[in-house]
Amino acid sequence: MHNVITIIMAGGQGNRLYPLTKIRSKPAVPIAGRFRLIDFPISNSIHSGFKKIFILTQFSSESLHRHIFLTYRFDNFTRDFVTILSAQQTLENRDWYQGTADAVRQNLGFLRSEVDYVLILSGDHLYRMDYLRFLDFHIQKKADISISVYPVRSNQASQFGVMKVSRSGKITDFKEKPRDPQLLDSMRVSEDTFQRFRMKAAGRTHLASMGVYVFNRAVLQELLEDTDFEDFGKEVIPHAIQRKKVYSYFFDGYWEDIGTIRSFFKAHLDLTRSRPKFRLYNEARPIFTRARFLPGSRILDSEIKHSIICEGSIINRARISDSIIGIRSRIGKNTKLDRTVLMGANRFELDRDVKSHQRLTIPDIGIGDNCEIRNAIIDRNARIGHNVKLINTRGVKQHQCENCHIIDGVIVIPKNVVIPNGTVI
Repeated sequence: MHNVITIIMAGGQGNRLYPLTKIRSKPAVPIAGRFRLIDFPISNSIHSGFKKIFILTQFSSESLHRHIFLTYRFDNFTRDFVTILSAQQTLENRDWYQGTADAVRQNLGFLRSEVDYVLILSGDHLYRMDYLRFLDFHIQKKADISISVYPVRSNQASQFGVMKVSRSGKITDFKEKPRDPQLLDSMRVSEDTFQRFRMKAAGRTHLASMGVYVFNRAVLQELLEDTDFEDFGKEVIPHAIQRKKVYSYFFDGYWEDIGTIRSFFKAHLDLTRSRPKFRLYNEARPIFTRARFLPGSRILDSEIKHSIICEGSIINRARISDSIIGIRSRIGKNTKLDRTVLMGANRFELDRDVKSHQRLTIPDIGIGDNCEIRNAIIDRNARIGHNVKLINTRGVKQHQCENCHIIDGVIVIPKNVVIPNGTVI
């Protein structure tokens, strides 16, 4: 095994996932009822045998730090680690991270001389990947840098860094999120290119960067120490293509950049299908997360279709379809949920808390009786009262207020929000 350090970029604010990122960073956003986005790249790295992991954080990082600290601990008889490198001011540098490349530059001192390769990952993508195969490809090609690429359709290409490759897979051109139609058209790749790398084009026309890189350590240090580049996609990679051996590693498994509320919502709904595109049920390569030791869910006389119910939940005479019910969720009598992502709660409420809330007419954490909710995302610890309807009665596409957002037609209730009894949205 070559000596590999993994660096996970987890400092992003995630503006397009607001309000889920109002008080947390994007990699800390809960997903699939019991995980957080950061769990996926960390799990991939551990399963690949790369267990020396640095996580670079910056924006609203408290909940992310807490999750990592409580989840990823190796024993005393290994040199492996998961270490947080938070943005900080030093005598040499008074600035915060200015971009992905600058974040790595500020932490080059942690890359020991015996490190051969540096694996750089995004902390907010949903996928399962064997990075060891990726590294083997990199070594076989005698590359300086390798980039994992994913085929996309032409109408998606402007959202990513896209590239063209030679017959051997060497990258010959790279454009970061090109908007100009002519430039986009010039970056198309032929069906022969896909076939050469044992992939079907299936209507896909461009190769997108996944934000997953392997660098030779010496090359990474040279590129960052000798320049003031701030971003890998916009500056480092285009610069390196002209001077270094940069190769593309083709990946055609499930990969989703959870960048918007709509993509976040769609990815969740797909998990409830009988044959989801991304399968959480993989005993050989499970997704690790915090061990909470919760009791099994209690379901009382309820009707549940095509849904995921996470542990610690109590569901009382409810009808649930095409939904994900997160940990410690409480759902009252005669409540209907359809196409809903309920993230659950961080704790169980004590009896004395419930009695105190009743005196103050504050709803309990969870969803009350006789509610109807559809096409919604309800964040952690939200309190939805009795007789509430969250159904977007007017079919609004965009709306924003203190306690509720509608984004692309999806209702989003932020964390800790209280929705009083009888509310109709």
